Amino acid sequence: MSSLLTLLFAPSFLLLIHYFAFEQVVILYIIFSLLLLFYAYQKKKKFEDFVVLGIYVVLLSVAYFYASIDIVKFIPVFTTMAFFTLFAEATLHKKELILKLTQKFYKKELSNAEVEYLKLGDIYWSISILIYMFIQIGLVFFATDELWALYSSLGWYVYFLIVLGFQIIYGKFYAIKMSA
Repeated sequence: MSSLLTLLFAPSFLLLIHYFAFEQVVILYIIFSLLLLFYAYQKKKKFEDFVVLGIYVVLLSVAYFYASIDIVKFIPVFTTMAFFTLFAEATLHKKELILKLTQKFYKKELSNAEVEYLKLGDIYWSISILIYMFIQIGLVFFATDELWALYSSLGWYVYFLIVLGFQIIYGKFYAIKMSA
């Protein structure tokens, strides 16, 4: 649910402020975010959904108060910060989040070398998400609104696939063979 919102948010926001007043669009998104929060509560969704939607409500409210699109442009940055915090905390407390996710979706038995490699996945994703966050901050300050909207919606998915690809290729052809 929150991933659909993050995918569509930036381009639809820019499209709507082209045709409607900034304040009207912000109010619309605040109402929509509150409805999604209520829905998430009713359906007992993941904590992540509440955090992402909460970020939207808070920053949209501040953007409305200051009538600033620059604050709106920081919403994807704060969402990324939430994910960075999740992976950084997993790294610091050795929760092995990537290993657990892999075991959940990959039904084959993992070798000892694969398990050891995946235990380091949290730090890899923490660093990758931090780099992505800095790219987003740069786009907020230096990119056109259209480039910001494109990158804030589709850019994350492209970046995610590239980073995931590097992790898989490095693991298959180098890291796992090294520790085996």
